[in-house]
Amino acid sequence: MAKTKIAYFCQSCGYESPKWLGKCPACQSWNTMVEEVLEKANSSVPAWKASPASSVRANKPVQVADITFKEEHRLLTPDKEFNRVLGGGIVAGSLVLIGGEPGIGKSTLMLQLALNMPGIKVLYVSGEESDHQIKMRAERLTAVGSGQSAAGTDCYILTETSTQNIFKQIEDLQPDLVVIDSIQTLHSAHVESTPGSVSQVRECTAELLRFAKETSTPVFLIGHITKDGMIAGPKILEHMVDTVLQFEGDRHHVYRILRTIKNRFGSASELGIYEMLGEGLREVSNPSEILLSQRDEPLSGITISATLEGMRPMLIETQALVSTSPYGTPQRTATGFDTKRMSMLLAVLEKRCGFRLGAKDVFLNITGGIRVEDPAIDLGLAAAIISSHEDIPIPAKTCFAGEIGLSGEIRAVNRVEQRIAEAQKLGFEQIFISKYNMPSGAKDKNRLDLSRYTIDVKVVGRIEEVFGLLFG
Repeated sequence: MAKTKIAYFCQSCGYESPKWLGKCPACQSWNTMVEEVLEKANSSVPAWKASPASSVRANKPVQVADITFKEEHRLLTPDKEFNRVLGGGIVAGSLVLIGGEPGIGKSTLMLQLALNMPGIKVLYVSGEESDHQIKMRAERLTAVGSGQSAAGTDCYILTETSTQNIFKQIEDLQPDLVVIDSIQTLHSAHVESTPGSVSQVRECTAELLRFAKETSTPVFLIGHITKDGMIAGPKILEHMVDTVLQFEGDRHHVYRILRTIKNRFGSASELGIYEMLGEGLREVSNPSEILLSQRDEPLSGITISATLEGMRPMLIETQALVSTSPYGTPQRTATGFDTKRMSMLLAVLEKRCGFRLGAKDVFLNITGGIRVEDPAIDLGLAAAIISSHEDIPIPAKTCFAGEIGLSGEIRAVNRVEQRIAEAQKLGFEQIFISKYNMPSGAKDKNRLDLSRYTIDVKVVGRIEEVFGLLFG
């Protein structure tokens, strides 16, 4: 018999070493190398490779000019938010990884997708639940069990963890779409280690990747995450797949966010918003309405900022609270916003505008539970901070779109026309933008084409001008 092969894998990044190391050379983590027993993979061709769709593939190099390309046809789902996040639909042969917190709704999202794909044969493979448990959830989502809906007639459930058995069932069923829940529960007979280990996750993903590319069948993988928020398993898992989606949100709130981390077939900055209800996830077509609270009276420290997530403009509510610090060191806390950028804004307000905020506690909050990295909300946050500091409310029908520089200038932001149009559509009366923005290709401030907007566009160049117009 051949000698058993043993290797050591880093549980943090997946680095492989023939001997044990105290410190991983790749990610510099200590005590993460774990011993795993490996077995040489069988060289026989899997059964699914012998299918007629894959037998015509020619593995030989060709020139780029000789490659025939026809228009890409994507598989559209009934969920418009899901189509937008994927870049316009499901690409044939793509491998999509969906990660998120436990209980956030990953399995609910994918089962709801599988049950509502009429005419598409979907195989839902579960390694975490029994078929009876999935049936209970399916009845709650679409009322399949009571016969009130024809949804789910093309959805097949398989409770299996062995990749060899899964591929055998796939060969018999010939599905159009495969969902794996989850990749950490699968195990391959080619690797002698426990499910969820680095080598098992890598080998199972490689087998599914080969299957997806050979047969042009899209595959969705549900992945666990670690306590640090990273997808469990080796980092190579995210490199192997075509698309990485992150399902975010607070389990104590009803709204969920599906964010694109990586996408080879579309934008990597798209965002989809869902509302968690008793009968499943409902897509939110107009996120600005849920992110803006309805207030009966004006309150200080609250402003509206125009931001962009992918190709979608949104208006979000930014809140600030400035109070006297009872301790020697003032607190700086931001929810949904970068704390370092908040410190930079406070320094600009103190240096350029003369507001004494060094001994004040400052708290920032982006409502709705989302995290924003768009610098265009700088102006709205600065206005909210000064509004709370002076205890003067800002008019409710006023919004902001501008980046603040270190010298106090209001810098231009991209695609300002879409931000103005979104504010106008939602009934806002005025919006503050930078004078350095040149809509419609204008070259100076006098040629800004603002006549097509009914909203009052305030063009400013310095942060002092903004505060003069707002607070007098």
